[in-house]
Formats: sequence, structure tokens, C-alpha cells
Amino acid sequence: MSKLLLPEKSRVLLLGNEAIARGALEAGVGFASAYPGTPSSEIIEELMKVAAKLGIYVEWSVNEKVAFEAAYAAAICGVRSLVAMKHVGLNVASDPLMTSAYLGTKAGFIIVSADDPNMYSSQNEQDNRWYGLHAYIPVFEPSNVQEAKDMTKIIFDFSEKFEHPVILRSVTRLSHASGVVIYGKLRKPNNKGVFVRNPSRWVAIPEYSRELKKLLVRKWDRIVDELSSFNLNKSWNERSEIAVVASGIGFSYAIEALEILKAREKVALVKLASSVPIPRKWILNKVSNARKILVVEEGDGVVEFQLKNILQDEKVEARVYGKNLLPRYGELQLSIVVKALAKILNKEAHIVHGNLVPQVPRRNPTLCPGCPYRPLYYALKIAIRKSKVKVVYSGDIGCYTLGVYEPFKVHDIVLDMGSSIGLANGFAHVLEEKVIAIIGDSTFYHAGIPALINAVCNRAPILTIILDNETTAMTGFQPHPGSDKPMSSKHAYPRKVPLENVVKGIGVDYVYIVDPYDVGETVRIIEEALKIISKRKEPVVIIARRPCILYKPIAARTKPAVLDVKCNRCGICYNMFACPAITKLPSSKARIREDLCVGCNVCVDICPLNAIITPLEGKWQ
Repeated sequence: MSKLLLPEKSRVLLLGNEAIARGALEAGVGFASAYPGTPSSEIIEELMKVAAKLGIYVEWSVNEKVAFEAAYAAAICGVRSLVAMKHVGLNVASDPLMTSAYLGTKAGFIIVSADDPNMYSSQNEQDNRWYGLHAYIPVFEPSNVQEAKDMTKIIFDFSEKFEHPVILRSVTRLSHASGVVIYGKLRKPNNKGVFVRNPSRWVAIPEYSRELKKLLVRKWDRIVDELSSFNLNKSWNERSEIAVVASGIGFSYAIEALEILKAREKVALVKLASSVPIPRKWILNKVSNARKILVVEEGDGVVEFQLKNILQDEKVEARVYGKNLLPRYGELQLSIVVKALAKILNKEAHIVHGNLVPQVPRRNPTLCPGCPYRPLYYALKIAIRKSKVKVVYSGDIGCYTLGVYEPFKVHDIVLDMGSSIGLANGFAHVLEEKVIAIIGDSTFYHAGIPALINAVCNRAPILTIILDNETTAMTGFQPHPGSDKPMSSKHAYPRKVPLENVVKGIGVDYVYIVDPYDVGETVRIIEEALKIISKRKEPVVIIARRPCILYKPIAARTKPAVLDVKCNRCGICYNMFACPAITKLPSSKARIREDLCVGCNVCVDICPLNAIITPLEGKWQ
């Protein structure tokens, strides 16, 4: 049995994301969707495991916009729904997000945004609470794993009461933190709804939207008032002249900092579960005696910005400290919060905790031993050298982005999901260099198809290499339309949409499929493709197809070894090919580590001296 299905009052160790999933089940969620992205992926993974048992519908969608629209459609039909994504995914879904606030919903509808301060697995660390202010959508922030479960359940009711979408904002340190959670009762889900036709409510044309905006603003005022009695907003010691206002994970840092400084009883502590909008009357009451206020929040000064506006409007004379003492980049850390609080309290900050992130020697991340991208990049560099052309590499988001490092250096720019082909469209028309777009299979389905259509229509001479490893590897092997796993809880067998069918269907005339383990053939095809884009001035696509080595490990086979007498220290295997399983001995000769080698045997083919061989039945072949 899944731990999410344990009965009421069970005490279970959960990740923050698992707690969000359990909270959704306790609220009776009937529909859930997402596009995978760290740190959000475990929410849908866990719901997928219990979907059949509970009779709910769960899917991995092709991108965040589609995921949002699918879940929103269920919600306006009366089915409680949840959509999850990482912070940058909300950019993709921002089009329907903005208008959903105008139209509202019928059943509870939660948008989970898993933000990534310090960019552990992301291209930026945007704070998605700004979307709440921009779109008139409330944002709620849990401060610990138990609250992640409880809050998810509570805000489904809040959303349904106001017939309005809500954002649940998590951060990496909460999504991937572990904590003991006490379970509530599971609610029976409703997975079938009814759509009530009402064009003036659901059709966003100017005539209707003008009236909907007026209703939205009035609803927003009611939401602000309602949050004054929201039971997850709490306060202590309201009469102190020094106050700490904290939201989300910032509250956990703030309360620990107060304990360290032995100031717990001397400082007013205000905990905001609703960071957008902050409850105006309630917050004024809680800090009315304060002359100094420290706002502790992860990310930008979103609460600080709202609080300063409220205090100025009400002519409250209090000095608000926030991002002038706390960082506007990276993660909050206990030592930093202690230091800021000590400055306000005029106390010495004696803390031995130091930096919460251990300082370890820097090491560039690397592709796994046996990763099909490594021989592909190796072949690509050889083909470019043989073709004697200058190249601009337009990269994308995925494991393969690690090709930016030595020795391959095959990503000159990476912007966002699908941008490799989009940027290549522009490069191709203004540069003399040849343009190569490198994109993964899941990313291509997500956002690469429209850009490739654009290249076909406008005859952009670009070479697009689609790295087809049959899964969404970077985020934990979730399925995509070209993989061999089903994308939803409803269907046991996948309906694959082969990449080559899509590429040929949109009009690409030159489409090649290669196995990157066959380095020689891959070099030949790349050379041929470069000639075509030079002469015919139109796009060419190469699909490099080989499963991720972790997703589908190579069956047991003999592993190669180095013949010491033949190795001349050329370094091709450990410098140019750079497989982590191949190391350099003090003599500069190569050695293969059996504990890391997966037996792909590509190194056997690339060694120019045949110094790397495969043992067969006790003999060398």
C-alpha cells in the first residue's frame, strides 16, 4: 500500500511534495496534472501511484500550459483539481493563469509553484509570488512539511468558497525536506463534473472581460478581508516595539533565530501563511506598536513591498527592514537571519551554525558513464572539425546542457525550454556561421515543435539535433509522448507519437536517425547534414536515438580494458571523450574503472590504437 493511503491519525515521514499530495487527497482532489520539473515532480508521481485505487485522474501533460488548461477545465466543471510545476513552468502557463482570475472557477483549483532559490536545477530563481499580485490570485506559503499537507487541504476550501484559483508556493528546501506528518481523513473524490454554459462567465472577449475585471477587483477586496480570519495566519507578543513578520520557510528560520538570540518573548512574531495578499486590517493590528519590523521571506521582498505600502497608507511610523539586511539572491540561511535580527535588537550574534550549505570543492557536473549524449557530442566535434566550418551551438534545458562544460563546449546559449530552435531561427538569418540547435526529446514535445515549424516555413538553414533517450531523464524518468510509459492514470499502455512522424509531418525533408553509440556513422550523418544546410538553405533534423543509460541499463556484458603496452598516452579517451569511468594513471596511460563502467564499449571504437579491447571467453578480441 502507498504511504499516502494510510488511515487518519497515522504519523508518516514525508517529503514536502508528498505532503502536498496527501493534502490534496484529504481535500478530495479528482483531477491532477503537471509537466515534470525539479523541485515539483514528486507531487504528481505520488498521486499517479494511488490514482487507480482512489478513482482519480492524473496525467503528465505535454507542457505546463496544457497541464494548467486541462486541470482548470476540470475545476470549472466542479471537480477539485490541482496543477503542479516548477517556477519557470508558470511562465509557460502564464497566459491561461492571468485570465483564469477573471473567469474564476467552480470547484477548488490549486496551482502549485515549486520555486528554486539558489537555482539548484533551474536557469533562474524567479519568485512566483509576483504572479499572484499581477494576476489577482492569492498565494499561500507553508512553513514546514506538516503545514504543506494541512494548507493544501484548507486552501481547496478557500478556492471553492470564492470560486477563484489559488497558488500554493513551495521552495526547494520545503519540497525536498522531510518531516513527520499526522494524517487527516481522506475525502472521497468527485471525478465527474458538469459544464454549465454561460458565455458571459466563461468567454473572455472584451465585452464580457470588462465586466469580469470589475467583479475581480471587488472579489479581491473580499479575499483580503477574509484572510484576516485565516487560521494559518498567526501572531505572538503583538505589543512589542520590535516585530518580525515572516512567510513560508522564512518563518522556520525566524523562529529558530529568535530562540538562538533568546528573544522569543521580547519580539512580536507574525506568521503569514497568505503572502499575497497580506491581510490589511489584521497585519495593522499585529504590528501597531512596533517601531522596527524585520520581514523574513525566501526570495524577493514581496511581503515587504505590500507591508510598506499598507503602513504608508495608514501613516504608521515604523522602520521596515527586509532585503536591505537579507539577501535578494540565493537561499535564506539561519546565520544570515540571526545576523539581521541581532542588528535590529542591538545584540551580538554568536552563532556556530554557519552556512547551511556545506562548502565543498567545486566540481563541474558530468554526463553519466554510458550516457548517449557523450558519443553524440564527441562525434559532433569531430564532424565540425572535418567539415572545417564555424558553428554557433544553440542549447536547451535538460541533462544534455552539461555539454556546456569541457571538453565538448557545445552550448553557446541556453535561454528556456524549446529556445534552442527558436533562437536558431534568428541566428540562421543573421550569422555567417552554421547554426546547430541541440534539444532533448521531452523538451521538443514541450516547446520545440512550433519553432521547428517556423524554421520550415521561413527556410531557416539550421541543423537540429534531437536527443531521443526515451524519457524525461533530468527530472526522474517521467514519460513524454514519445516514451514507452503511459502519461496518465487512465490508460495502461502508451500511445506513442514518434519524433520522426512529427518532424516529417511539419515538412522537414531531410530527417536522419542515428545511434550515437555508432560514432563513425554519426560523424558521417552530421557531415552530410552540414552540407545540406549549406547548399539547400533549409532545416535538417537528426534524431540521435539511444535510451538513457539509467532508464534502461545495458544488459550484463563484458567490460572493456586497456592494453597497457598499446596505450601511448594520447588522452583521447579521458580528455576528448571524457568518460568518468576512464581515468589517467600517474604514467598518463588510461585505466578503466570497472565500478563505474557500464559496458557501452564506445571507448573501444574511439581508441585510434586499438588499445582498448573487450575480453571474450577468456581471450582478447
